[in-house]
Amino acid sequence: MSSGTFQARVHEWTTACFPPSAQSDVSERAHRFLEEALELVQASNCSREDALALVEYVFSRPEGATYQEAGGVMVTLAALCNAQSVDMDRAGELELSRNWSRIDKIRAKQAAKPQGSALPQ
Repeated sequence: MSSGTFQARVHEWTTACFPPSAQSDVSERAHRFLEEALELVQASNCSREDALALVEYVFSRPEGATYQEAGGVMVTLAALCNAQSVDMDRAGELELSRNWSRIDKIRAKQAAKPQGSALPQ
């Protein structure tokens, strides 16, 4: 694994794990991000009702700019991790390392999922 930025090393992993069509599919990447974000807030004691209310709130407002919203995700993720004493850099490194060891399992899951579906299986 290279010593580049975390984002560059994630790119190396996605290149090794996924076909180019899945790696660069913005909709697919957004769905996987949303799934992980929901799993994090679930683990942080957010209720289904609160999550659904926030979905309604966000989608009732004008669409934001991707670059600014990505920054907002980073800031709020750091704040959530701080509130729970989670080292987000370490957590990311551990997950990336774990993902390298699970490429075959991830590829199989990717191949089995319905095309164009937001659901992972």
